[in-house]
Amino acid sequence: MDIILILIAALFIILGILGSFLPILPGPITSWVGLLIVHFTDAIPMNAAFLVITFIVAALIWILDYIIPAIGTKRFGGSKYGMVGTTIGLIVGILAPIPGGIIIGPFFGALIGELINKNDSKTAVKAAFGSFIGFITSTFLKFIVAIIFLGLFVGKLMEYSDALFG
Repeated sequence: MDIILILIAALFIILGILGSFLPILPGPITSWVGLLIVHFTDAIPMNAAFLVITFIVAALIWILDYIIPAIGTKRFGGSKYGMVGTTIGLIVGILAPIPGGIIIGPFFGALIGELINKNDSKTAVKAAFGSFIGFITSTFLKFIVAIIFLGLFVGKLMEYSDALFG
């Protein structure tokens, strides 16, 4: 039974890494579910504090994923209209069946928000670029955390390989 749980956990870890790039899956949280599944094996003991800390990290990254593009918009001279546009664009980009919608959505949302705010097109494009930088930053953070969770998973497997395969 432990091997089946380990395989399911590995699937969640891999899905978490993919979720760093795909808007359908919350990357780090999905990887964390893989770590949680390992907790239910008999062969690999998992510390409750470890699970709580890794969950907090995953949840914070998940929240930041929605905040960072708006911060990028503001940092590059965007207004509240641009930040709201970024958020609306992100939601539309996720829900719309447009290839690359999660990248295009925040960019055009910020652009439209800034244009509604009667900013010149140069300022609007700069704010939209900030949104794109924010998106890339949040994707990178999700990917790094998912890879760290993979490393923790592999480390636990190696540490208790005798109990699993011995």
